Amino acid sequence: RTISPSMAEVLSSRAVTMLLSVMRDRSTTQQLYVVYADRLMNILAEEGLARLATGRQVVTPCGECPGLAPHDTGGICCVDIVRSGGILLEAVRRLAPDSKTAKILIQRDEETAKPKLFYSKLPPGIDKLSVLLCDPMLATGGSALMAIQVLKEAGVKEESILFLNVLTCPEGLRALAEKAPGVRILTTALDERLDENSFIVPGLGDFGDRYYGTSGYAEGLWGTDGR
Repeated sequence: RTISPSMAEVLSSRAVTMLLSVMRDRSTTQQLYVVYADRLMNILAEEGLARLATGRQVVTPCGECPGLAPHDTGGICCVDIVRSGGILLEAVRRLAPDSKTAKILIQRDEETAKPKLFYSKLPPGIDKLSVLLCDPMLATGGSALMAIQVLKEAGVKEESILFLNVLTCPEGLRALAEKAPGVRILTTALDERLDENSFIVPGLGDFGDRYYGTSGYAEGLWGTDGR
């Protein structure tokens, strides 16, 4: 379904709901979280690539029907907002191994609480490519908007960017609608709001920490593997 504000679309299927339910559950162990997250990334990657497809008429052995022609994957650049964006980016690259890759590292400045650009590496000619911007969470929109600005400064048009993410919220959508209205968004869930710490509610906690096991398990914030 399409949601407003912003050019955003929510994927809706029983498979998406099932996978997200396991990921959201605070009792889910790291092992299960990684398995279910990777499965969801595969669906999101396929659906993202399908949004770049163009209409065509298909001649079957028995007749004709309308269909879609895949986008030339060599004309795609996957952009990873480090670090969790890399999980989704690799799912796309497994399906499109000749796609180009870009990395953008953005971290929160502890003094100003605003996103700060630390590093970016873009392929030459990115302005001529279709861009899949990858980051699992769209909360305040600060990191996404900074990454979009990096891309725009390299000549990429907003209309050439499709932002893939797992969870979003109204605050993030409003931020992108205001400052990057041409960017399309494909997400697997629109949640209620942000809390006072800018975490998505109901959300799933910290996507990267749960996936990589860097924090939260020993502290009892979410499930453990007995370690």
